[in-house]
Amino acid sequence: MKDMCCIDGFSPTSSSEIKAYFIKNLKPIIDDNRDIIFLCIGTDRSTGDSLGPLIGYKLKPIIPKNIYVYGSLESPIHATNILTILDKIKINFNNPYIVAIDAALGSVHNIGKIIIENKPLSPGAAFNKSLPPIGNMSIKGIVNISGCMDFTLLQNTRLYTVMTLADSISNGISLFCKLIKKSVSNWISLIQIFLYYSLLIASFKTCNSSSDNSYLDIPLSIGFA
Repeated sequence: MKDMCCIDGFSPTSSSEIKAYFIKNLKPIIDDNRDIIFLCIGTDRSTGDSLGPLIGYKLKPIIPKNIYVYGSLESPIHATNILTILDKIKINFNNPYIVAIDAALGSVHNIGKIIIENKPLSPGAAFNKSLPPIGNMSIKGIVNISGCMDFTLLQNTRLYTVMTLADSISNGISLFCKLIKKSVSNWISLIQIFLYYSLLIASFKTCNSSSDNSYLDIPLSIGFA
């Protein structure tokens, strides 16, 4: 597995790059029939911190079986309820693979970058929140610069930056999910074809064994007078 990937969220190829990363790192998880959870962290009450809920909102209608989304504009996951959500996940799932998504602050030349790492996310780090590391993989979208007044910076973050990153990340996940759906559909088609021919052969054998072979005495016409 590739440990870390840095993608320019403003690049037109960003979604394809995210899909490619997921194919390498999440396809084995799917093949093991392990549930994948996208945990979208943030709040819709702050422009800069709304990246996670926006991604969850965009993903909800398109997620296939064995992949789940927690956190959206309707039901955001933030510092006050995240531990409760994690407890619910532990109750409802057996060893799921959690991909934690959150907004982040960084240097000015990194604004718009998407950082994907094969390690847990530390939510609330910019505000010195005492929260445990979350997930098996982390996706961070850098929405603004880091400074001494991080909360104010998040409140004054450009919505364009947040929406662009949300589109890039959600589209990348969507492309990956479509690939998974297609793969599953192909397997189902192959199984259906196999079952069809198995039944056909079994039916032919049954008819053949029950026949008295009297048809062998019937002369065959070759179409000439």
